[in-house]
Amino acid sequence: MAKKKTEIQPVALVAATDNFSTTTEQYRTIRTNISFSSADKDIKTMVITSSGPSEGKSTTSANLAIVFASAGSKVLLVDADLRKPSVAISFRLPNATGLSNLLTNREATIDRYYQPGPVDNMFVMTSGPKPPNPSELLGSQRMLDIMEVMKEEFDVIIFDMPPVATVTDAQILAAHTDGTLLVVRERKTKKQDVIKAKDLLTRAQANILGVIYNGKKKGDSAGYYYYG
Repeated sequence: MAKKKTEIQPVALVAATDNFSTTTEQYRTIRTNISFSSADKDIKTMVITSSGPSEGKSTTSANLAIVFASAGSKVLLVDADLRKPSVAISFRLPNATGLSNLLTNREATIDRYYQPGPVDNMFVMTSGPKPPNPSELLGSQRMLDIMEVMKEEFDVIIFDMPPVATVTDAQILAAHTDGTLLVVRERKTKKQDVIKAKDLLTRAQANILGVIYNGKKKGDSAGYYYYG
């Protein structure tokens, strides 16, 4: 019998819907820690990934983008998970065009491919149609050129990536961004998988900013904690 495909679910945008919740405050703390994580230069481009699926990397990407924008930074959230994208679903945006179109059309400019987010200063670039060659597109010179244009237009660019231990996509971009965050989940992520993910990112010479540990219950709220 064929295995039933898992339907992609939207993530909770708590930072946009409940400004005073404990979880939103924890995201703000993570934002502050990231801002102070490098004394030498600003962290403008970030990869957010996990060791495996369903560990919270898309939830983290979306809510961090919201709290950075709420603090006044001009933010672009990019769904660079070209295999199992979720950003368009979470933000209820059309996904007929997005990053994959921008990568394959050398004449296209980035302003055609991002849309306003749920808060001021935030913009979202969805994944676009699924391409047959995600790793090759993300590792192309075209991708590097696009990132340079993004850095000129935005203060913070967050790339929501696939799990690093599953495919090479996160390694590829992590090698060319200012920092990488690894998301782990209580009662889900295995220690050996975290070690493997860290090793893969280290091999790519990624600047690992820290680990976000989520899923620890505090009453009815999931906790999000940052470890530099």
